[in-house]
Amino acid sequence: MTILKTLGLIALTGCSASLFAADFEFDRPGEGLSTGITPVGNVAWEQGLPTARYSKSGEQTVTTLNADMLLRTGLSDGLELRLGWEGPVWSQVKSNGQTNENDGLGDVSIGLKKAIDLDDDKLSLALLAEAVIATGNAGFSNEEDIYSLGSVVSYQYNDLVSTALTMRYEWQDSNWAVAAIPSIGYQITDRWSGYSELIYRKAESIDNEYALGTGLMYVFNDRVQLDASVGVDLDGAERSYFSGLGVSFLF
Repeated sequence: MTILKTLGLIALTGCSASLFAADFEFDRPGEGLSTGITPVGNVAWEQGLPTARYSKSGEQTVTTLNADMLLRTGLSDGLELRLGWEGPVWSQVKSNGQTNENDGLGDVSIGLKKAIDLDDDKLSLALLAEAVIATGNAGFSNEEDIYSLGSVVSYQYNDLVSTALTMRYEWQDSNWAVAAIPSIGYQITDRWSGYSELIYRKAESIDNEYALGTGLMYVFNDRVQLDASVGVDLDGAERSYFSGLGVSFLF
């Protein structure tokens, strides 16, 4: 009887973990947030493999690669702690026939994400308070800390289509910036899904910035996801593109 009870408890625990994982959403990829919160007792590891950016302005081209990462863990029901790092960074600048390469470490971040219960099966909301601490090496850091408040509201139209709007307000050394990221998500098959988003950003004393991004996600199971994304900046004469590969785990 003891053995049967033990096996029953193990099975029940496994089922509960699967249910928690099924309700969970990774934040990779894209600039927008999900409304999902990491369950208490679990850790989500979201790793870039890497993230890339390419820009060309006149005779100069700049290529940057970085292995960004994010760790998320549930503190209580509906509240998670987020620890991020821009990771190791490599850059290459080509100008007038000369090539310069450099590498270093990026900034770290810490944040709290809170889900707001709207008592609605289709509509969900989450808030994020975050600080990016300028601990990175020269040339790979924001130089000054960035503090931000963000929100995301998501609406699930049906089993195949959802929409979301992420808003972010930032302060850096008394300067402000605001970003709005509307997105649409679509389920392609049981394991394949995708998204598309428009990124709008307005910083103090800087012209409006626009970008488009899209990506695909492949789910191995409730706890492992692969992703690939591409995007293009739409503002100015400079040609600028970004892309990324990533893997995410829920422990």
